[in-house]
Amino acid sequence: MIILAGPDDDGLTGALEALGADVVRVEGIATRESLDAAGLAEAHTLVLTEMDDASAIPVAKEANTEVRIVTYSRDSLPEFARGQADLAIDPDLLTPDVVADELANGHVGE
Repeated sequence: MIILAGPDDDGLTGALEALGADVVRVEGIATRESLDAAGLAEAHTLVLTEMDDASAIPVAKEANTEVRIVTYSRDSLPEFARGQADLAIDPDLLTPDVVADELANGHVGE
């Protein structure tokens, strides 16, 4: 399962679902509670699209040490979270279809 937290202005959720990926959206601020409710314990990937939610990265890693963290945002990942994110992607460089293919097929972070 892939959790996508934050706005999805670029259509990554649709691209993932078109490939058959199980996607759970977290609307609003990504917190321990909202991530747990979305199924963080079972998720293999957490995608953050809003860097204001970067504080969720260490929280997610603490709760699920195996979860891969991907940021899909035009904004820079804050310094404190860079060491825990597996991949930072700028939507201007890679389309949602390309990113979805990598995420759905489990190639990110390997």
